Amino acid sequence: MLIEKLIEAAVEYDRGDPKRIQHFIKVHSFAALIGKSEKLSADEQLVLEAAAVLHDIGIKNAERIHGSASGKYQEIEGVPVAEEMLRKFGCSGDFISEVCYLVGHHHSYAEDISHSLRILMEADFLVNAYEDSMSENAIISVRNKLFRSDCGTILLNKMFDLEE
Repeated sequence: MLIEKLIEAAVEYDRGDPKRIQHFIKVHSFAALIGKSEKLSADEQLVLEAAAVLHDIGIKNAERIHGSASGKYQEIEGVPVAEEMLRKFGCSGDFISEVCYLVGHHHSYAEDISHSLRILMEADFLVNAYEDSMSENAIISVRNKLFRSDCGTILLNKMFDLEE
């Protein structure tokens, strides 16, 4: 029920911007699928799915405040908006912290990122690679650096007809 409420709230927040709305819907779908295939606990799955819905919620304020939608500004501006939405729905402080951590780091690649953050990044890349018409070489490079889940890797390889 929470995810449906967050989707409705995020659609209202991004009202009039179908590209952004479709983006987070697709990222959520991929994240949910990958999370389930990775056998996340129910709590981890809920955090992941909430973060997937809200991962780019900071773009509007990033553009307004910083004049840029760069990943760094999305992360900075997304956390307060995500926190406010989650509080509105009565989420616990720990849940909000976990979701906001993912929202606030989904463009911050490092080798030692959490399992949930890596899944969110894989899901976001699956969508961005298509939406941004990335080259095969760029996709392969990111696959080799970022992707660890079998499900995400298989999806990427099949979507872009890549050698496995």
